[in-house]
Amino acid sequence: MLEQQGLLAIRLEKLGEVHGILLEQRDISRTYELQEAYRAVGHDLVKLLKFVDLNATGIRKILKKFDKRFGYKFTNYYVSTRSNHPYSQLQGIFKHVAIGAVVGALSRNLALLQDHQGSQLSIYDQPSVILKDPVIDLINASVDKLTHSTSFLHFLGQHALIVQEDIPCATDDHDDDQRYHFMSLLLNLANTFLYMVNTYIVVPTADDYSLSLGAAATVCGVIIGSMAVAQVFSSVYFSAWSNKSYFKPLIFSSIMLLLGNLLYALAYDLSSIAVLIIGRLLCGLGSARAVNRRYISDCVPLKLRMKASAGFVSASALGMACGPALAGLLQIKFKIYYLTFNKNTLPGWVMAVAWLIYLIWLWISFKEPVHDFEENHFPQDSGVVEQSEHGIVQPLLISEAKDDEEGERDYDESEEASVKCHEPASSISSAYRLLTPSVKVQLLIYFMLKYAMEILLAESSVITTFYFSWPTSSVAIFLAVLGLTVLPVNAIVGSYLTNIFEDRQILLASEIMLLVGVILSFRVTGPYSVSQYISSALITFVSAEVLEGVNLSLLSRVMSSRLARGTFNGGLLSTEAGTMARVVADGTITMVGYLGEEKLLNLTLLPSLFICIASIAATLLTFNTLF
Repeated sequence: MLEQQGLLAIRLEKLGEVHGILLEQRDISRTYELQEAYRAVGHDLVKLLKFVDLNATGIRKILKKFDKRFGYKFTNYYVSTRSNHPYSQLQGIFKHVAIGAVVGALSRNLALLQDHQGSQLSIYDQPSVILKDPVIDLINASVDKLTHSTSFLHFLGQHALIVQEDIPCATDDHDDDQRYHFMSLLLNLANTFLYMVNTYIVVPTADDYSLSLGAAATVCGVIIGSMAVAQVFSSVYFSAWSNKSYFKPLIFSSIMLLLGNLLYALAYDLSSIAVLIIGRLLCGLGSARAVNRRYISDCVPLKLRMKASAGFVSASALGMACGPALAGLLQIKFKIYYLTFNKNTLPGWVMAVAWLIYLIWLWISFKEPVHDFEENHFPQDSGVVEQSEHGIVQPLLISEAKDDEEGERDYDESEEASVKCHEPASSISSAYRLLTPSVKVQLLIYFMLKYAMEILLAESSVITTFYFSWPTSSVAIFLAVLGLTVLPVNAIVGSYLTNIFEDRQILLASEIMLLVGVILSFRVTGPYSVSQYISSALITFVSAEVLEGVNLSLLSRVMSSRLARGTFNGGLLSTEAGTMARVVADGTITMVGYLGEEKLLNLTLLPSLFICIASIAATLLTFNTLF
């Protein structure tokens, strides 16, 4: 490869000499010839990159065979002694400095030739806007595939864990265009936003609500967590339901959330903690996030799917911030007949009205797409097409190579037929068998970060009231500010850090920072200060957000594409892991609360500390398999 790069550089140097002579002449035919010569260099560079990609695929498949027989140890040895070695020639390939120089020279010279050509032609022969030559996009897409380069949009899209298919064929793309309906996509994103608002709008007042009903303040853990308990089950049946319909699950979801919020609001006048918890359980049973993910994955055209995935994540982040902020604004009290409206009940009333309006909008505007059954979702055999932020470019490998690679990657247990290799997991056990050690470690990390975040958010009202006597409005502002950090942090990581460091390096660094945040949160001696709490909370939350984005990005890369579709898909597995973490965290808050609020902080942080240390150890053990 290095030798071929040198030959390309020599060709560019000779073409540059011809270019210098041509600038003094007015020969349009020679300008066209020189443009084609530059494009030929570009296409030869793409062939070279294909060669490297094909060899990398071969090495990965060989390592995979050895891993199956040596218990996933051989890859670790190979990577640590080969590609990670400071004198390895692979380092020169990965850094692709020479490739960058070739691309720069091609771009500059083609643009100059286009300018030169345009000066000789009339406006009727040439478009007024000079476009970048397609060969440059083709080279950049090939380089991105080798180096896993990313952008904020792609990073945010991977955050949603909506697995992007590598093999869009013309028929599939046409079918997606036929099924795509912008208002229906907007309704799915609105459902995501409202659900996240509904989840976090009760956090600032849950402890006060439980006290008003005669329960302990730490019962807020049960109030908040009961929604997550129900979501563990709802995620499965919504994922299965979305195999046949999208409209009916969304209608059912809206009705359950409407009823759940009404019960949540009425619990105050009924003086019943049981009604309150039942209301939250009904809200959890209305969690349609599996449907929202599935709609984007199945019905949005490939050219828009990454943007829709980023919209899904953005809607979740905004809902997380707006929930506590809205609770802070609902600090009024009045009564209509026998119904009480105060800071505890207003979140329920407001969300009930919101879901009623959404239900009417959904009924009027949603368009049910033509639904293909699961068995028709297998990817077609065609050339590998690389997706970049500029769109879809030409195949990088021939179809036979793709068929071989996909068969090896997606079906570890046998060498059966190609169709069988792409078949989605049909049960939890078959999905579990597809989880490699690397995927299991990523799911453990996801569990850990969701547990740490839920402990921080769910007990914030109790902790700040006990130590600092904060009013509800202060707690709401604090939680809203935390939520507003999500998008800026993802922008920095997605647009900047992931282009400098490897995902696995960012993963390990953010785990260590999360551990630091958890350690700083402990109350050791002396009074617990506001500055210590806020600074440790910011470190913990921001580290968890960075970790979540990189974790899901890696998970979407290392997870089998057989988990891209079907009921038991990768999105469902990650949702279940995160939901279980929230359930355990909220249950921990309630149980520890019986020992006294003064012990709540340290005792709930201990599990976060141990799980975080365990996840760091697991990351180090599988570090060289995360590429």
